[in-house]
Amino acid sequence: MALSVVVLAAGKGTRMRSALPKVLHPVAHKAMVQHVIDAARHLASDAIHVIYGHGADALLERLQNQQLNFVEQAQQLGTGHAVQQVLPHLNDDEQVLILYGDVPLTRVETLEALIEAGAQTELALLTVTLPDPTGYGRILRDATGNITGIVEQKDANPEQLRVNEANTGMMVAQGKALKRWLSQLSNDNAQGEYYLTDIVAMAAAEGVSIASTQPQDIHEVEGANNRLQLAALERAYQQRQAEALMLNGATLLDPARVDVRGNVSIANDVVIDVNVIFEGEVELGEGVIIESHCILRNCRIGAHSRVKSHSIVEEAELAERCEVGPYARLRPGSVLAEGAKVGNFVEMKKTRMGKGSKANHLTYLGDAEIGEGVNVGAGTITCNYDGVNKSVTQIDDGAFIGSNSSLVAPVRIGKNATVGAGSTVTKDIEDSELGIARGKQRNISGWQRPQKKG
Repeated sequence: MALSVVVLAAGKGTRMRSALPKVLHPVAHKAMVQHVIDAARHLASDAIHVIYGHGADALLERLQNQQLNFVEQAQQLGTGHAVQQVLPHLNDDEQVLILYGDVPLTRVETLEALIEAGAQTELALLTVTLPDPTGYGRILRDATGNITGIVEQKDANPEQLRVNEANTGMMVAQGKALKRWLSQLSNDNAQGEYYLTDIVAMAAAEGVSIASTQPQDIHEVEGANNRLQLAALERAYQQRQAEALMLNGATLLDPARVDVRGNVSIANDVVIDVNVIFEGEVELGEGVIIESHCILRNCRIGAHSRVKSHSIVEEAELAERCEVGPYARLRPGSVLAEGAKVGNFVEMKKTRMGKGSKANHLTYLGDAEIGEGVNVGAGTITCNYDGVNKSVTQIDDGAFIGSNSSLVAPVRIGKNATVGAGSTVTKDIEDSELGIARGKQRNISGWQRPQKKG
């Protein structure tokens, strides 16, 4: 059966105290509503409808080019009213899954189970049993356990308030039945709104057998109405990511102090120290060690490599048995071959370093092609930018670059060539040559240092 997903994302989120629409507030650097949309895509849905209202311009800009159908709810008159806006886009013979743009942690497996339950009847609900369901609508059942309706917190009587099974708002309904029920909604309640939950009592009155499923944990159905709740969702998400890393073979020295803001794939025996941040797509090979306070963004770290503390690796690639840091920065386009080493306070950008080469201290390497077995001394810089254009520095196999050298690109340092310390190199150095380009030293006898006046 075909599946359409409806995502409710029209709320203002007043308690967020923000100009940003509530559903655009991030969990793990991704908007809450984007988490929901991504989950919907994993369900192989035929269409995803996003109902918008407050902050329309910001929402539409953020979600553009994603093959979504946007439907406006000009007036926010309740969840039932919101879904009514999308009815012209729904088919009678499809399942309709209703999700919420501020509930970002629902697992795909949970939604799949709900859809499967809904395939056997006209309506299925995702419910959750809570130790304290205050604020949630309560699931009402008859003596035999059949669902008969949902009552909102403000409309519930004392007996109904003792019910611990709560409504999450997420449900799947058959298109034709959903249209029938929504056409009968009334706003005769404490809030004066059209509640989507009222269709449950309608279905029960028709004799529909209403199915229900529950999530693996309560975080899957929690939303964020303020920044305190948003922070709680962030921690729940990060705990889930840390658990997944450990189950896949990583040792986390403190699972509470690792943040994943993207996707991390790992091999066995990876070790991750505290306060490490992963962003984008990151791949860690077998036996990789990431020391504390590192940021890894869209990068690949080869097997048995080590990224030492306080280093940043961004859009870069390390082969096997490389070492980076501490306090190193690999910028986009940096590639280290097997066994290469980049030490403390070294910055690389758009540079390839060959097998076994090293730059251990206080160095900038930009737009450079470095061969195998090269030693780059402390304080070396490639002068790759003339104010308009960037040029390449080529350092061939076995070259030795003395400390405090400036290599003014475009320039080539030949195979097994040596650059004397303190040189400013503006011309090519041929294979096995020694290049020295510095002022001649003079020692002046009897020189008097300046004296402090007064």
